[in-house]
Amino acid sequence: MLLSVDFILISACIFFVAALVHGSIGFAFPMITTPLLALFMDIQSAIILTLIPTLLVNIVSIASESHFNLESFIAALKRHFLLAVYALFGTILGTLVLINSDSEFFKVILAFAILIYLLSGQIKLNLPWFLEYPRITKLLFGLSAGVLGGLTNVMAPILIIYSIESKKSKQDIIQASNLCFLFGKVTQIIMFTTAATFTVNELSISSLMFVVTAIALAFGLKIKKQIKSDKYIKILKTMLFMIALVILVQYYV
Repeated sequence: MLLSVDFILISACIFFVAALVHGSIGFAFPMITTPLLALFMDIQSAIILTLIPTLLVNIVSIASESHFNLESFIAALKRHFLLAVYALFGTILGTLVLINSDSEFFKVILAFAILIYLLSGQIKLNLPWFLEYPRITKLLFGLSAGVLGGLTNVMAPILIIYSIESKKSKQDIIQASNLCFLFGKVTQIIMFTTAATFTVNELSISSLMFVVTAIALAFGLKIKKQIKSDKYIKILKTMLFMIALVILVQYYV
């Protein structure tokens, strides 16, 4: 990963916009940064670059929940611990594949993950066994979310479908997603460091993006109550759709 002025400026703009959006609507940071970075670098490098900033965003997202305190965090941890652990093991599998066979095809998987996320509101699997076997579904969806997160840095499509089908509340969706991502990012930092792919150079760039992310996130949280979420989310989804198309065109053309 080359440390050039142009590269730093482009990356800083991407991280600033993604953190600003995430702070103002409560989600979307990895779903914006990863595909945009993947437009001009391999997906493994894109994920490595987002590791430390994503960890910050995730912790702030948990802490900024309404009525957040240590007691509520422990309660959420107990409620979603198994799902987060399954996602952790899935992340290990996905990251191992990414490290050992870093392929441009993973960008295609990322693009389709974004498209599935955009369609998730219309997806109704109506599986009769879903609620009958909660342990099995939690295992399958937790592992699947982790594998997808390990390969593409995006867990949301799988976790949203799981939450919809298991009739979870919005608060449960947020808490479960945050915990799964928190477990996954810590795991990836350890794995990439052990594999010598998260070097001092990558750490320097990621740390710089951490500062940019922190500033933008603070602005985003301040304007959160001043924006019309519905229109904002429509614009975001349109942007994500265009990014996914560009990735697919870039790969196949």
